[in-house]
Amino acid sequence: MRQAGVLDVGCHSALLTVVRRRPGTVLEPVLSHKVRLRLHETLDRKGRLDEAGVKSVERAVAEAVAADPRLRGPDVYAFATSVIRDAPNRDEIIARVARTTGTRLCVLPGEEEARLAYVAARQWAGPTAGQLLVLDIGGGTVEIASGVAEQPGATHSLPLGARRITRDWLPAGTAPTQRRLAEIRQHLCRSLQAVPGLPQAEPGGRVLACSKTFEQLARLTAAQGKAPRNRRQLALPELRASVSLLAGTGPSRRAKLPGISRHRAEQSLAGALIAESLMEACGAEHVEICPWSTREGLLLERLGVPH
Repeated sequence: MRQAGVLDVGCHSALLTVVRRRPGTVLEPVLSHKVRLRLHETLDRKGRLDEAGVKSVERAVAEAVAADPRLRGPDVYAFATSVIRDAPNRDEIIARVARTTGTRLCVLPGEEEARLAYVAARQWAGPTAGQLLVLDIGGGTVEIASGVAEQPGATHSLPLGARRITRDWLPAGTAPTQRRLAEIRQHLCRSLQAVPGLPQAEPGGRVLACSKTFEQLARLTAAQGKAPRNRRQLALPELRASVSLLAGTGPSRRAKLPGISRHRAEQSLAGALIAESLMEACGAEHVEICPWSTREGLLLERLGVPH
């Protein structure tokens, strides 16, 4: 029996996930321990983590790795997502965390995150899945991957994440004017159109959405009663209705909407606008919500599952 662990340090949490592989199974959960973070509140205009932010990462990593004392350092792959990867003081953060906790955080290039999300989605979709288009909205970046084999044929990582768009276009997540909405949509559209060979949804293929942003939007649209109550799918017309709902609501009220978590309420409108633009640019009328992404891709590869 093989076992693997991944510590995923992101903007909102540090999550330790340990799984094992038994015959006939892919990923069997062993341990999941989450430590809440609010790193978006500790960033300056240049994306640098302040002292409080760095200390919170140190505490979160220390608590997460202590969740299972049986784990040894080599048993866990620890990585940081774009909030740390793209921070100007990234090297300082990584060095301090290593010094105080004994755990050195790795950073993955955006294209590698896209590849791993595809690997995870391919395994989740099953052996009969053909053409796949995988979409993943993070805080700092958006990842896109497509292909027909175990590994993707194309990967892209774009600086269009929900936290970034909120910071640059919707300060504090405030309800925007119609003009501002149009400007954001135009920016997203132009950015996506500028991508050479942007993957497209193929007839007979599947489009899988792998992120908390898509999951929450699917729950929100299902709760609005404008479509079948299926939280595992998201259709473009219902998504557009949710964009209108979120745009007319301030962050504090968004947190009370079905499916929208309190710590993601501020960037939920930006996430919806990005999802809308992604689906339009890739020609996807609907997506399936996939619960696996980069973290599961790492676990799968550490267990030697993909071939």
